[in-house]
Amino acid sequence: MVTTDKLIAAIGNFDGVHRGHQHLLAETISFAESHDARPAALTFDPHPRRFFRPEEPPFLLTAPALRNDLLQRYGAEKVLVLTFDAALSSQTPEAFMAETLKNDLGLAGVVAGADFRFGKGRAGGIEALQTIGEAAGLLVRIAEVVADKPFAEKYSSSDARSAIKKGDMAAAAHILGRPWAVRGRVIEGQRLGRTLGFPTANLTLDDVLAPRIGVYAVRAIIDGAPRDGVSNYGRRPTTGAGAPLLETYLFDFDGDLYGREIDIEFVEFIRDERKFDGLEALKAAISSDCERARAILAENSGR
Repeated sequence: MVTTDKLIAAIGNFDGVHRGHQHLLAETISFAESHDARPAALTFDPHPRRFFRPEEPPFLLTAPALRNDLLQRYGAEKVLVLTFDAALSSQTPEAFMAETLKNDLGLAGVVAGADFRFGKGRAGGIEALQTIGEAAGLLVRIAEVVADKPFAEKYSSSDARSAIKKGDMAAAAHILGRPWAVRGRVIEGQRLGRTLGFPTANLTLDDVLAPRIGVYAVRAIIDGAPRDGVSNYGRRPTTGAGAPLLETYLFDFDGDLYGREIDIEFVEFIRDERKFDGLEALKAAISSDCERARAILAENSGR
């Protein structure tokens, strides 16, 4: 057990903490152990893409709190978060390595993927990382990109986003190494679900990527325990369209979740959202969705 305060950090945006990121963390653990250091992860808030293109719609696979938890789950003993602002974005590669990483954060070393870019205008690549880092007194390791053949050349956050937008949750889970999940605090809705016999826990997705609108088989993680259920992400056209909302009905659950933070794991897309001819038709559709979701989740119980 390493007790030193010396840190070697994997560095990146880590959106999604997918299998490529997990490989980078494993490399960091190995590199840190060989230098009597502790493995850490260094990331940025906001995501640089959000800073440079604030007008774009939400795109994050994981909100910062969930991302940080995942980084720790996959081996980072400490998560360091740099504020990505005008000052940081204008740093030269030399200043970023020597001043920010070495002097300000006190890192002993860094581990980055072979496609990592840094510094003003993304001027620094892996060769600069190696030479500038070593000149600044930092240990540096470049981790090979993990191939995802025959599907793609590497595991990619962009590919995960594309799959989620299509409702292809199996493809997203393949890239991420686990079901895609969102985290949020349960808010009050119209309470119509309770009237219909299907009370829902409602979440807004805020700055997280919007999945394909429709109905999903899901698992909710509540106090660390999974609960099977069915979710609808959409605007509720049968009862009057509103802002997009994730509404989740949990099977065989009778607790009060208002104000509590939960995770929702998306297992499989069931159908598109549509408008029904009245509440009875909606209720029948929800019953059918529940049956389908139960069957899907039973098939996926060991995965």
